[in-house]
Amino acid sequence: MLGLKLPTDPRWADIAEKNIEEILVDHAYCEQKAASTAISLIVTYPEYSELVTAMTALAREEMGHFKMVHDKILQRGYQMGWDRKDEYVIALRDFFPKGGSRATQLVHRLLIAGLIEARSCERFRLLSEQLQDQELAKFYKDLMISEANHYTMFLKFARKFGESREIVDQKWQDLLEFEASIMKDLGNKESIHG
Repeated sequence: MLGLKLPTDPRWADIAEKNIEEILVDHAYCEQKAASTAISLIVTYPEYSELVTAMTALAREEMGHFKMVHDKILQRGYQMGWDRKDEYVIALRDFFPKGGSRATQLVHRLLIAGLIEARSCERFRLLSEQLQDQELAKFYKDLMISEANHYTMFLKFARKFGESREIVDQKWQDLLEFEASIMKDLGNKESIHG
């Protein structure tokens, strides 16, 4: 359903389980960044009323998720810790060329956001199926559903605001191929995308 070209190596879930504090902290920052992305889209593209409405709801939801993850961190006696660079997101942001029309830039941002949500959804599925900690497994199953909804929303908006469905779908396929190439070197770190 997600269209990812390279699935995560299932051994990543073992790395995650052995480093659950790091996973939770990284996950909290991912939620905060997702909220920031939604706010940035509102600020940058206020003329797209339907997008602004959706991003307002998304920012609120993502901050709710941040609180949920932060609560898990505190319940387990962990500390929030510092944010780390997300090599995955940095690589994705470099895929599309800079410049172009505002509409083209918007489509690129929406496609990247959609792909990040799709990969997060896939990772959450792995955690929900493979974590021995049943409380966290259920937690990630519930979040997986939200991530899938976010992925489809971003893709829908990209197709709506893009030049044509064919051009947007080709860009999506090209981005998926690129993402698969960078995922070959990821999946061995205690982070949501790493």
